[in-house]
Amino acid sequence: MNTSTLAAPPQSWRDGKRYLWLLSPLVPVLSLSCLLLAYTTGNSLFLWGMPVFMYGLLPLLDTLIGTDPTNPPDSAVAGLEQDRYYRAIVFAYIPAQFAATIFGAWLFATGDYAWWNLGAIALSVGIINGIAINTGHELGHKTNALERWLARLTLAPVAYGHFFIEHNKGHHKNVATPIDPASSRMGESFWAFLPRTMAGSLRSAWHIEAERLKRNGKRVWSLSNENLQSWALTVVLFGALSLWLGPWALLFLVAQAFFGATLLEVVNYIEHYGLLRQYDDKAGRYERCAPRHSWNSNHIVTNLFLYQLQRHSDHHANPTRRYQALRHFDDSPQLPSGYSSMILVAYCPPLWFRMMDHRVAAHHRGDLSKAHLHAPKRAALLERWQRAPLRATPAATATPAAAPAAGVAADADRYLCPNCSYVYDAAAGCPHEGIAPGTPWARLPANWPCPACAVREKVDFQPLPTVARAA
Repeated sequence: MNTSTLAAPPQSWRDGKRYLWLLSPLVPVLSLSCLLLAYTTGNSLFLWGMPVFMYGLLPLLDTLIGTDPTNPPDSAVAGLEQDRYYRAIVFAYIPAQFAATIFGAWLFATGDYAWWNLGAIALSVGIINGIAINTGHELGHKTNALERWLARLTLAPVAYGHFFIEHNKGHHKNVATPIDPASSRMGESFWAFLPRTMAGSLRSAWHIEAERLKRNGKRVWSLSNENLQSWALTVVLFGALSLWLGPWALLFLVAQAFFGATLLEVVNYIEHYGLLRQYDDKAGRYERCAPRHSWNSNHIVTNLFLYQLQRHSDHHANPTRRYQALRHFDDSPQLPSGYSSMILVAYCPPLWFRMMDHRVAAHHRGDLSKAHLHAPKRAALLERWQRAPLRATPAATATPAAAPAAGVAADADRYLCPNCSYVYDAAAGCPHEGIAPGTPWARLPANWPCPACAVREKVDFQPLPTVARAA
């Protein structure tokens, strides 16, 4: 895994960042505090507190404080996962997020501010709702109903409820391939990536949910559509605030939601830039996602604020793993700084290309046929960076069907996902995904993904001993 895993026994190891994780739910409190100070003191400079914190102080602290590549010992991971303290930290973000959103809407609609200060209010709230997508991300990957419902609630103020579907079932299955709208290409600017990923993610979420409902014999335009359920939360929130505060509140809500969504997408842009999983013609599918397919960073400050999202390789390998237990891998490509700094660089394409393109080329050892290239820039990138003999680029552009699992008994009735320990029981089926009780394993599609983690397919599952059932 890496050379930085601690080798202490579980009873002697303590999480040195245990209380520092509280910085994350303090983000919306900080935004709300700045807005309240501006209102109570009449000093509009406080309205700019959150943008200055996000784009000035955080990058500075990342630079000054540096990195921490150490991991908890393997023997301590189970205890970390079960500690409810860490879960409460994630939950704590949500009340302050909604308070800041509601107060921001009221201040925008009723305050007598110049247009640039109105923009600062929208930025302040958009930042905390953009970061809240990461809170929804942490909650949405868990398997219990409460956390998954809270994930959708957290996404409501940013109007990005479809992220709950597309990220879990689309991005994690297709990451670092040409069919993933959230994976950026070498030579593609963030401003070209933004409309492509926004439109593509929306289409992907709708298609995924339409297929699930079709398997359940239901129409896509129904109350069972989880995209529509999530968007309904946004409609209720935006509608209630607009009825209370008028059309200016709706303008504010739309503006801050769009900005918050761009924060998610610029992070998506950073996370997999130029990285590509190779297509395996023999297996009929893309290679399994590995640490080398995500850009990582161990910069402490941003990791504390983003639930260690920067340890992105381990997250893709183990999506249900909780943030406090995510690990650093020595063979994962490393960003030159934390996300808070790299976001600013991504906004300026020439600077981004200058900082990142040589790193992509070095990561692939000069063989850009293994990189994810932006088609309009392909020739120029090859001329500039190709060092190894050029080989053919994989041409697969659609989700392939996985080959049948070798050595798996056709009459077994229980199968284990080796990643997240989800068990498919033929007797129970998977009704939520449209797999009726009593559906034998052989009738599942060859490329059926694990409904819990989405990073293992049918071919990866392991048969379990048959369980005797009561008559």
